[in-house]
Amino acid sequence: MAIQIKVWDKPTRLFHWLTVVLLAGLWWTAEQAYMEWHQVLAYSVMVLILFRLLWGWFGSETARFRHFVKSPRRVLAYTRQLLVTGIKPHIGHNPLGGYMVIGLLVLLMIQLVSGLFASDEVFTEGPLYSSVSAATSQWLTWLHKWNFNLILACSGIHVVAVIGHRVAGDKLIGAMFTGTRHWHETPSQVPPSQLQFTSSWIAWGLLLVIAFPIAYLLIWPVVEWM
Repeated sequence: MAIQIKVWDKPTRLFHWLTVVLLAGLWWTAEQAYMEWHQVLAYSVMVLILFRLLWGWFGSETARFRHFVKSPRRVLAYTRQLLVTGIKPHIGHNPLGGYMVIGLLVLLMIQLVSGLFASDEVFTEGPLYSSVSAATSQWLTWLHKWNFNLILACSGIHVVAVIGHRVAGDKLIGAMFTGTRHWHETPSQVPPSQLQFTSSWIAWGLLLVIAFPIAYLLIWPVVEWM
Protein backbone atom coordinates (compact mmCIF):
# COMPACT_ATOMS: atom_id res chain seq x y z
CA MET A 1 0.00 0.00 0.00
CA ALA A 2 1.28 3.47 -0.90
CA ILE A 3 0.89 6.41 1.46
CA GLN A 4 1.39 10.10 0.72
CA ILE A 5 3.93 11.81 2.97
CA LYS A 6 5.22 15.35 3.19
CA VAL A 7 8.99 15.49 2.70
CA TRP A 8 10.02 19.05 1.73
CA ASP A 9 8.77 22.35 3.11
CA LYS A 10 8.07 25.40 0.95
CA PRO A 11 11.23 27.36 1.92
CA THR A 12 13.50 24.44 0.95
CA ARG A 13 11.72 23.97 -2.38
CA LEU A 14 11.81 27.70 -3.09
CA PHE A 15 15.54 27.81 -2.33
CA HIS A 16 16.18 24.91 -4.71
CA TRP A 17 14.35 26.31 -7.73
CA LEU A 18 15.38 29.94 -7.21
CA THR A 19 19.01 28.82 -7.07
CA VAL A 20 18.58 26.97 -10.37
CA VAL A 21 17.03 30.05 -12.01
CA LEU A 22 19.63 32.44 -10.62
CA LEU A 23 22.54 30.23 -11.69
CA ALA A 24 21.16 30.17 -15.21
CA GLY A 25 20.86 33.95 -15.07
CA LEU A 26 24.41 34.32 -13.78
CA TRP A 27 25.76 32.24 -16.63
CA TRP A 28 23.77 34.20 -19.23
CA THR A 29 24.66 37.64 -17.87
CA ALA A 30 28.35 36.71 -17.75
CA GLU A 31 28.25 35.42 -21.33
CA GLN A 32 26.51 38.59 -22.52
CA ALA A 33 28.74 40.87 -20.42
CA TYR A 34 25.76 42.32 -18.51
CA MET A 35 27.93 42.67 -15.45
CA GLU A 36 25.65 44.97 -13.45
CA TRP A 37 22.84 42.42 -13.68
CA HIS A 38 25.40 39.69 -12.97
CA GLN A 39 26.23 41.40 -9.69
CA VAL A 40 22.58 41.82 -8.73
CA LEU A 41 21.92 38.13 -9.35
CA ALA A 42 25.07 37.15 -7.45
CA TYR A 43 24.01 39.12 -4.38
CA SER A 44 20.59 37.49 -4.64
CA VAL A 45 22.29 34.08 -4.54
CA MET A 46 24.19 35.30 -1.49
CA VAL A 47 20.89 35.92 0.27
CA LEU A 48 19.71 32.40 -0.61
CA ILE A 49 22.94 30.72 0.52
CA LEU A 50 23.00 32.52 3.86
CA PHE A 51 19.36 31.60 4.35
CA ARG A 52 20.02 27.94 3.50
CA LEU A 53 22.90 27.77 5.98
CA LEU A 54 20.63 29.02 8.76
CA TRP A 55 17.72 26.85 7.62
CA GLY A 56 20.08 23.89 7.79
CA TRP A 57 20.24 24.41 11.55
CA PHE A 58 16.82 25.80 12.44
CA GLY A 59 14.59 24.61 9.61
CA SER A 60 12.41 21.59 9.05
CA GLU A 61 13.76 18.12 9.78
CA THR A 62 14.61 17.09 6.21
CA ALA A 63 16.29 20.47 5.58
CA ARG A 64 18.62 20.19 8.57
CA PHE A 65 22.21 19.17 7.95
CA ARG A 66 22.11 16.63 10.76
CA HIS A 67 19.35 14.80 8.89
CA PHE A 68 21.34 14.12 5.73
CA VAL A 69 25.06 14.72 6.46
CA LYS A 70 26.35 11.31 7.49
CA SER A 71 29.80 10.08 8.46
CA PRO A 72 32.15 8.86 5.70
CA ARG A 73 31.69 5.30 7.02
CA ARG A 74 27.92 5.56 6.59
CA VAL A 75 28.35 6.96 3.09
CA LEU A 76 30.69 4.11 2.10
CA ALA A 77 28.27 1.56 3.52
CA TYR A 78 25.41 3.16 1.59
CA THR A 79 27.49 3.14 -1.60
CA ARG A 80 28.26 -0.58 -1.22
CA GLN A 81 24.58 -1.28 -0.60
CA LEU A 82 23.67 0.80 -3.65
CA LEU A 83 25.95 -1.29 -5.85
CA VAL A 84 24.41 -4.53 -4.57
CA THR A 85 20.69 -3.75 -4.26
CA GLY A 86 20.33 -0.75 -6.57
CA ILE A 87 18.50 2.50 -5.88
CA LYS A 88 15.97 2.44 -3.06
CA PRO A 89 13.64 5.31 -2.05
CA HIS A 90 14.97 7.49 0.75
CA ILE A 91 13.28 10.10 2.88
CA GLY A 92 14.97 13.40 2.11
CA HIS A 93 18.54 13.29 0.80
CA ASN A 94 20.30 9.95 0.80
CA PRO A 95 23.89 9.92 2.22
CA LEU A 96 25.50 10.47 -1.19
CA GLY A 97 22.98 13.17 -2.07
CA GLY A 98 23.71 14.87 1.23
CA TYR A 99 27.39 15.15 0.34
CA MET A 100 26.41 16.60 -3.04
CA VAL A 101 24.33 19.28 -1.29
CA ILE A 102 27.26 20.24 0.93
CA GLY A 103 29.63 20.21 -2.04
CA LEU A 104 27.40 22.53 -4.06
CA LEU A 105 26.95 24.89 -1.12
CA VAL A 106 30.73 25.07 -0.65
CA LEU A 107 31.29 25.73 -4.36
CA LEU A 108 28.63 28.45 -4.35
CA MET A 109 30.25 30.11 -1.34
CA ILE A 110 33.64 30.01 -3.07
CA GLN A 111 32.01 31.56 -6.12
CA LEU A 112 30.43 34.35 -4.10
CA VAL A 113 33.52 35.18 -2.04
CA SER A 114 35.88 35.16 -5.05
CA GLY A 115 33.45 37.39 -6.95
CA LEU A 116 33.71 40.04 -4.24
CA PHE A 117 37.37 40.55 -5.19
CA ALA A 118 37.15 39.89 -8.93
CA SER A 119 37.45 42.31 -11.83
CA ASP A 120 36.63 42.09 -15.53
CA GLU A 121 39.52 44.53 -16.11
CA VAL A 122 37.19 46.83 -18.04
CA PHE A 123 34.27 48.35 -16.14
CA THR A 124 33.19 46.07 -13.30
CA GLU A 125 34.92 45.30 -10.03
CA GLY A 126 33.77 43.44 -6.95
CA PRO A 127 33.06 45.59 -3.88
CA LEU A 128 36.23 44.35 -2.12
CA TYR A 129 38.50 44.56 -5.17
CA SER A 130 40.55 47.46 -3.78
CA SER A 131 41.24 45.65 -0.49
CA VAL A 132 43.64 43.16 -2.08
CA SER A 133 46.62 43.38 -4.38
CA ALA A 134 46.27 43.26 -8.15
CA ALA A 135 47.89 39.81 -8.22
CA THR A 136 45.47 38.46 -5.60
CA SER A 137 42.52 39.92 -7.44
CA GLN A 138 43.72 38.37 -10.68
CA TRP A 139 44.00 34.95 -9.03
CA LEU A 140 40.55 35.27 -7.44
CA THR A 141 39.11 36.33 -10.81
CA TRP A 142 40.60 33.17 -12.34
CA LEU A 143 39.14 31.11 -9.47
CA HIS A 144 35.77 32.77 -9.95
CA LYS A 145 35.67 31.75 -13.61
CA TRP A 146 36.90 28.18 -13.20
CA ASN A 147 34.92 27.44 -10.07
CA PHE A 148 31.75 28.03 -12.07
CA ASN A 149 32.81 25.12 -14.29
CA LEU A 150 32.94 22.93 -11.18
CA ILE A 151 29.46 24.12 -10.23
CA LEU A 152 28.19 23.17 -13.69
CA ALA A 153 29.91 19.76 -13.48
CA CYS A 154 28.41 18.99 -10.07
CA SER A 155 25.02 20.20 -11.25
CA GLY A 156 25.32 17.84 -14.22
CA ILE A 157 26.14 14.92 -11.92
CA HIS A 158 23.15 15.87 -9.79
CA VAL A 159 20.84 15.84 -12.82
CA VAL A 160 22.19 12.46 -13.95
CA ALA A 161 21.61 11.05 -10.45
CA VAL A 162 18.03 12.35 -10.43
CA ILE A 163 17.42 10.74 -13.84
CA GLY A 164 18.89 7.49 -12.53
CA HIS A 165 16.49 7.56 -9.60
CA ARG A 166 13.60 8.25 -11.97
CA VAL A 167 14.51 5.26 -14.14
CA ALA A 168 14.60 3.13 -10.98
CA GLY A 169 11.10 4.33 -10.08
CA ASP A 170 12.14 6.80 -7.40
CA LYS A 171 10.50 10.08 -8.42
CA LEU A 172 12.53 12.89 -6.84
CA ILE A 173 11.65 15.88 -9.01
CA GLY A 174 7.93 15.76 -8.34
CA ALA A 175 8.51 15.90 -4.60
CA MET A 176 10.66 19.01 -5.00
CA PHE A 177 7.68 20.70 -6.69
CA THR A 178 4.84 19.46 -4.48
CA GLY A 179 6.70 18.73 -1.25
CA THR A 180 5.11 15.28 -1.01
CA ARG A 181 5.90 11.83 -2.31
CA HIS A 182 4.44 8.32 -2.36
CA TRP A 183 5.90 5.85 0.09
CA HIS A 184 5.24 2.15 -0.44
CA GLU A 185 4.79 0.24 2.79
CA THR A 186 6.67 -3.04 2.38
CA PRO A 187 8.78 -5.09 4.80
CA SER A 188 11.95 -3.65 3.18
CA GLN A 189 10.66 -0.07 3.27
CA VAL A 190 9.53 0.77 6.75
CA PRO A 191 7.28 3.87 6.73
CA PRO A 192 9.00 6.93 8.20
CA SER A 193 8.19 8.37 11.58
CA GLN A 194 6.36 11.68 11.71
CA LEU A 195 8.66 14.34 10.27
CA GLN A 196 8.93 17.70 12.02
CA PHE A 197 8.41 20.89 10.00
CA THR A 198 9.33 24.40 11.09
CA SER A 199 6.82 27.15 10.36
CA SER A 200 7.37 28.86 7.01
CA TRP A 201 6.81 32.20 8.74
CA ILE A 202 10.13 31.71 10.53
CA ALA A 203 11.77 31.15 7.14
CA TRP A 204 10.28 34.33 5.67
CA GLY A 205 11.44 36.27 8.74
CA LEU A 206 14.99 34.91 8.37
CA LEU A 207 14.94 35.75 4.68
CA LEU A 208 13.95 39.36 5.35
CA VAL A 209 16.60 39.79 8.05
CA ILE A 210 19.26 38.48 5.65
CA ALA A 211 18.00 40.23 2.52
CA PHE A 212 17.57 43.76 3.88
CA PRO A 213 21.23 44.59 4.68
CA ILE A 214 22.50 42.89 1.51
CA ALA A 215 19.94 44.74 -0.61
CA TYR A 216 20.81 48.04 1.07
CA LEU A 217 24.61 47.68 1.06
CA LEU A 218 25.23 45.72 -2.14
CA ILE A 219 22.26 45.47 -4.47
CA TRP A 220 20.88 49.00 -4.24
CA PRO A 221 24.20 50.76 -5.11
CA VAL A 222 24.47 48.62 -8.26
CA VAL A 223 20.85 49.27 -9.27
CA GLU A 224 21.24 52.99 -8.59
CA TRP A 225 24.39 53.11 -10.74
CA MET A 226 22.60 51.25 -13.56
